[in-house]
Amino acid sequence: MSAVPTDALEAGLEEHRAALTGYCYRMLGSLFEAEDAVQETMFRAWRGLDRYEGRSQLRTWLFSIATNVCLDQLRGTGRRVLPMDLGRSWPATAEPTFAGPDHLWLQPVPDERVLPDGDPARVAAARDTIRLAFVAALQHLPPRQRAVLILRDVLGWHAAEVAELLDTTVVSVKSTLQRARATMAERDPTAGPRPDPLEGPDRELVDRYVDAFERFDIEALVALLHEDATLSMPPHPLWVQGRDQVHRWWCEHRSTCSPAVLVPVAANGSPAVAQFRARADGEPEPFAVQVLDVDGGRIRGLTAFVEPRLVSRFSPSPSTPPSGRRPRLRTA
Repeated sequence: MSAVPTDALEAGLEEHRAALTGYCYRMLGSLFEAEDAVQETMFRAWRGLDRYEGRSQLRTWLFSIATNVCLDQLRGTGRRVLPMDLGRSWPATAEPTFAGPDHLWLQPVPDERVLPDGDPARVAAARDTIRLAFVAALQHLPPRQRAVLILRDVLGWHAAEVAELLDTTVVSVKSTLQRARATMAERDPTAGPRPDPLEGPDRELVDRYVDAFERFDIEALVALLHEDATLSMPPHPLWVQGRDQVHRWWCEHRSTCSPAVLVPVAANGSPAVAQFRARADGEPEPFAVQVLDVDGGRIRGLTAFVEPRLVSRFSPSPSTPPSGRRPRLRTA
């Protein structure tokens, strides 16, 4: 039997849950699949408890299991994408009538589910590695390259630790990492520590966006955008680019966007809002999670993940909105 007391092991498993969720999310590009992978990891850990004698670090053992779970899930599947990965932008007059299968699309992740506690510099660096652009770039790597890059460059493991986990050599790990870094540099050249999206200038911008969107003041919304801003709505492949095109989209699809209640949240190291729309009785119901790519005090990208199930993962409640926000919607 295990030399590690059961209660100590249980506490250790929970201690690593956030790190495991972040690792599986970066590997799989899906919050739902990451949650399933972590649950499977925990199940396999408990099932294999009699074979774990504390000879290796608990962290190494758990991540070895999680890696195998993720590699199994990725076997035979394609990469997850954002609409911009599929081709040219669409005209603002196009209708989002086709939605691709769930397994095609990248999903957002709540910061609180995957970021470490403690040192602000460490937290800021971790935010950069859950950006939508970074996770989308990871999807271009073969699964083992993906694992090596995340373990080495994101989680800071030593090459020898990664080699042990993947049952390979240090030379192989270094070679694999070099190839993965080259791909990432091409796919996602921008990087750097990111500030807390719920504080400071970014939060002020989000508050202005929420106010303008809830009033659906299109001119005020457009004033918050970069000239080359993009708007996309997974699982619809449609996306538009340019402030004028986004302006026209909002004008053409006013009924899709309004009325709404928005609750500020944090997703993928970025400012975000959970969007609620009105039911027939005027009560709000989950609709989408909008992730805002903010650059230089303006919004460069708006990605609205139209998936009501995602909203609950961000734990907002329109019945207890920020001060001054209305909890009820009018449908007229």
